[in-house]
Amino acid sequence: MNTRTISILFGIIFIGVGLLGFVPNPVVSENGIFAVNTMHNLVHVLTGLALLIAIFKFPGFESRILKITGLAYVLVTIIGFLTSGNMLLGLIHINVADRWLHLALAVVIFAAGYLPQRRIEQIATTQRIVR
Repeated sequence: MNTRTISILFGIIFIGVGLLGFVPNPVVSENGIFAVNTMHNLVHVLTGLALLIAIFKFPGFESRILKITGLAYVLVTIIGFLTSGNMLLGLIHINVADRWLHLALAVVIFAAGYLPQRRIEQIATTQRIVR
């Protein structure tokens, strides 16, 4: 697995979770395990779209894109834990489960930015074919 594949997977997952939040369900909803509102759902969809657009518009920069996204989630995590109540920045509905999920996402996405890049794998494959 490489940074490009991980970026695509995270993009698709964020879009899927964002869309799922618009459908009543016990996991991702206003009263679900992960509390969301319309703004929270839109942030998920836009995050997924931004990841997908960025990796196709800037090929070879997947590592940086993941690191930037991971750092953004570090910021979201810090703000979330410093926020009293259930409204992040007064707009985004969150709960304790969201706060911990944001921390896990920050760590995983940032760490994924250090996985081998697609270009490195292509060079290695090319060298094997030439030999």
